[in-house]
Order: sequence, then structure tokens, then C-alpha cells
Amino acid sequence: MKKTSTRLADGRELIYYDSRDDVVRDAVDRRPLDPTVTTSEVRRDPLLGDSVAIASHRQGRTYHPPANECPLCPSSGDRLSEIPDSSYDVVVFENRFPSLAGDSGRCEVVCFTSDHDSSFADLTEEQAGLVLDAWTDRTAELSHLPSVEQVFCFENRGAEIGVTLGHPHGQIYAYPFTTPRTALMLRSIAVHKEATGGGNLFDEVVAREEADGSRIVLSTDHWVAFVPYAAHWPYEVHLYPRRRVPDLLGLDEAARTEFPKVYLELLRRFDRIFGEGEPPTPYIAGWHQAPFGPLEDFEGVNRDDFALHLELFTIRRTSGKLKFLAGSESGMSVFINDVPPETAAQRLREVASS
Repeated sequence: MKKTSTRLADGRELIYYDSRDDVVRDAVDRRPLDPTVTTSEVRRDPLLGDSVAIASHRQGRTYHPPANECPLCPSSGDRLSEIPDSSYDVVVFENRFPSLAGDSGRCEVVCFTSDHDSSFADLTEEQAGLVLDAWTDRTAELSHLPSVEQVFCFENRGAEIGVTLGHPHGQIYAYPFTTPRTALMLRSIAVHKEATGGGNLFDEVVAREEADGSRIVLSTDHWVAFVPYAAHWPYEVHLYPRRRVPDLLGLDEAARTEFPKVYLELLRRFDRIFGEGEPPTPYIAGWHQAPFGPLEDFEGVNRDDFALHLELFTIRRTSGKLKFLAGSESGMSVFINDVPPETAAQRLREVASS
């Protein structure tokens, strides 16, 4: 992998990740951009104890532009985009309309491919491996920023999810705090560790799923994927490396090599869940990594107790119908799942590639 860092016209950082070492990236951003101005602010809710990012500048962000005006396609002639070069493999750049910025963290955009009409599932294994390298490199770099405690690499796919740009891309949020969802996991780890005299909750969850077998979606030498026992979403898969590590930096070469094949297979199965002729399945996929900040609030827990894993789910519950987060889910955070996890796992096994 070759990494080339440059600056856009407004001062934001942009990084090219190339599979070839002989590629030269010296294109200059020719757009007349003013310096980026953000109003991101993190406020803490005193009742719930969580944090909310207030980012009013995002009201003016790019919204469903036509394909010939896509800001994530390479620049071509007088058509100038966020990527100055005329081609690229993988690109990461600071978001022009970030939810988090400055002392409140950082937001980055990850362009998986220059092909506007493609998707992550269409990538080759080599391309998917390069994306994994980019995720890992950005996790390492962002973890050193003084304002960052946790790094979240994720992809929103589909207009139903709220995606405003059709080009295949994801995002990286570098939070200035440990997120509420991760905090819940860390508290569960602490309680379980104390109750069992040092047992690891993640290891036991994975072992229990493998022993049961009814919710296993696929299993390889270095990865295991399953629908969780208490899945929140109609079709939800958790993917774990067999060797527990706290973050992407901890993956060994064998797991990194096998990941593209495993992940691409999962994404392609998701697109086949609802049968032939159905539109692409909308989904959210995200890496859950241990925080890089202090863990004093979770007595007895250290970073190595956390297990890196990817969570992939769709909000579509059946053909043409979405799972809406209504009163119980939005009002009280109590999910009601219409698809039994065992049924979801069986369906995901049925649509495996031949």
C-alpha cells in the first residue's frame, strides 16, 4: 500500500491509498474554496448522561446531486470535485460538513472506489483489502489526536438509511468521548469479569453461538459471523475475528488476508435476502473498537478485554417494508424485532454464494 497525503483548497487533509507503489499523486485542488467554517459543539445530557453533537452548519451539506455533479467522483477537466486527481483507488478526506471538528473530534469520508455506479459488494478482494488498510491506518492516526477517545469506521448504504450521496463511500467518526453503546458493553464486561473471576464476556458470547449453531451465518479459519441471540434488527450479523483483539491494529496478517473474502460474501448475501429483482438492500455496517481514552469508569476493565467486531444490519424487514424506530424503540430504547434471529440466520445461509 502507498499512502499520499495532500491538502484541499480550503486546508482540509486528503489522503490517497494506492495498491501500487509507483503511482504519483500530485494533482492540485483548483477550486476557489473559502476556509472551512464549522460550528460543531458537543453537549452532555445531564439526565441520560450521553452526549449530543450540535452541528447547524450541516443543514447546507450536499444533498442528492446528479451523478455528473457527484463530489466523490474523480475530477475531470473543468468538472472539479473533492478528489483533485483524475483517478483513485481509495481516498480519505476531512468531511466538509463534519458533525465533529476541532476540540470536538473529527469526521472523515472514505471513498471505496472511483466507480460511481459500484458498491462495496462489487469490489475485488484486493480493493476490499485496501479499504481495510485505510481503516486501520486512519484508526492509528486519529487515535493520537488529543481530542479523540474512540474511532468508529462505518458505512451507511441506501437512501432509506439517509445517505445523501450515491457514490460508494463510508465515514470515520473520531469521538472526543467513549460512545454510549460502547460504554454499555464495557459495563457488561466489568460485571461479567467480576462475577466469573476474570472471564471474558465477548469470548463466552462467541463460544455460546458456535456451540448452539442455529444462528451461525458463516465460519472460517479466522472469522465467525452470526446473528446475535437478542438481535435488535430484522437481519443483523456480527462478525468477529477468532483471535480477540481490541481494535483493527491488532488483527494479524492471516485475519487481514481472509477478511475481504468473508466480508464481501456477507454483503452479497445481504443483497440476496429478499430475492431476485429486489433493489439493493440498505444497510449500516460499522467496526466496534475499544476506546483509546481512559477506562477509569469501568473498574477492572482494560482495552484488551474488548473484542473488535463488525456489526452489519438492514432496516428492511421484508420486501418493500422498513423497520421504523417508533414509540418503543425511539422513546424507550426497547427494540421489537419482527424476524426471529434463527430465521434470519437460516435465510442468510440459504443465500450463500455457490
